[in-house]
Amino acid sequence: MTVIRTLALLGLLSWLAGCATNAAPTRHYGLPPDQMTAPQAGNSATDGQRSDPQVLVVRPLAMASFLEQQGIVLQLDDITLNPARDHLWAEELGPMLERGLRRRLAHRLPSTRVLAEANPAAPPRALTLRLEIESFQGRYDGQAVAAGQWQLRDAEGKLLTLDTFEVETPLDADGYPALVRALGQSWDALADRLAERIRRLR
Repeated sequence: MTVIRTLALLGLLSWLAGCATNAAPTRHYGLPPDQMTAPQAGNSATDGQRSDPQVLVVRPLAMASFLEQQGIVLQLDDITLNPARDHLWAEELGPMLERGLRRRLAHRLPSTRVLAEANPAAPPRALTLRLEIESFQGRYDGQAVAAGQWQLRDAEGKLLTLDTFEVETPLDADGYPALVRALGQSWDALADRLAERIRRLR
């Protein structure tokens, strides 16, 4: 009888272990690195060697409330948004996107010091960039979408430009890793647009 009970207990433990093993593992994702390998054409050597580099302060991003969570969001149809339970951002999305944007802009604007608003080196008056993010998600048609609005103000606080953006990148495979990489490419493309506009305003 003792042997039977022991075997039954071992069987139950094996079954429970199998259930735990079959549970979907939680995965965490970071924003992919910038895919641009060299400063864009149009940034001359003399421009990159200016003794008085322009300062651009990037303010904290304003995020749509449904993006302020760890789960990576999928848009299932025209109205349904679904955050993943097991596929999560490795950190809060807003600060991660802001940091990634600063790095991308610094790469594209070598003559410009790109700083966070909280950086002690940021001057009290500087060119200021602010973004409102309305979409940063996968979409049912196989696109990774980054959309919202951005504004640029001069050192006096005067509005220089205000515009909307929507960048779409097709996924090259199924799954969350492909989605995250495509979202990174959308962020690269947005940085390209912003850098080009900033250069024109100089």
